[in-house]
Amino acid sequence: MKVYLDLLSQILESGEEKEDRTNTGTISSFGHQLKFNLKEGFPAVTTKSLAWKGVVSELLWFLEGSDDERRLAEIRFGKPREGLTDLEKFSTIWTDNADNQGRDLGYKNNELEKRLGPVYGVQWRNWNGHDQIKTLVDGIKNNPYSRRHILNAWNVSDINKMALPPCHVMSQYYVSSDGSLSCHMYQRSADMFLGVPFNIASYSLLLCIFAEICDLKPGEFVHSFGDAHIYKNSIDQVKEQLKREPLPMPLLEMPEINSIDEIHSLKVEDFVLKNYKHHPAIKAKMAI
Repeated sequence: MKVYLDLLSQILESGEEKEDRTNTGTISSFGHQLKFNLKEGFPAVTTKSLAWKGVVSELLWFLEGSDDERRLAEIRFGKPREGLTDLEKFSTIWTDNADNQGRDLGYKNNELEKRLGPVYGVQWRNWNGHDQIKTLVDGIKNNPYSRRHILNAWNVSDINKMALPPCHVMSQYYVSSDGSLSCHMYQRSADMFLGVPFNIASYSLLLCIFAEICDLKPGEFVHSFGDAHIYKNSIDQVKEQLKREPLPMPLLEMPEINSIDEIHSLKVEDFVLKNYKHHPAIKAKMAI
């Protein structure tokens, strides 16, 4: 993860101050790329703790195609809604978006249902009636060397209906002759301190799931950025993180998955980071 830390340092040193939608202010830089070889280990940040259960639950939620933030809470905390009114006590990384932008858009918002509109999972599984995930998996299996293995979230006609427009816009998948699967993801807007370690882990996990289903080995995760920024309320936290030495990458343990249809039966606990050692957490407030 040293390449990630190097980019943090570069943005602090040479980025430009910019105002932003959240009125927090950023140090911003445009156009960067990181690469992680999953054959060497799973790219979980070690200079602070990674919210691994949050990563896994959000990805499973995306793959289900849900737009309900309370469904994410069910997956994350294992708390079914039926007859369990205390689900409202459990918040997720999408709760603020549901309570603010989702409510402003007129979506349902109560203790048992909080709609966000056609965000990532909806676009992945139901882009105007088309299931991109099934098409992608079928394509990788049956035409592995195609250059059209694309997963897209930027549906222009739906942007104004979303509580949060996609930050990680699209990804492309590449099968190598050695039987490995790689992923290249483009992110238009990247919160480098809070969001990017989460995004790296999420797409690396997605790559591993696709590789497992398609009987391939995980290869490289390539992460490209448009606006890569550090929020001004996170600068001290970034400086603290940069003082820490990275630790060895953990290994991912996950169940056998034969079909994308098995997603609904998977649980957060099915995915484990083995030998994950990390420095203490560094807290910062998310800008929404």
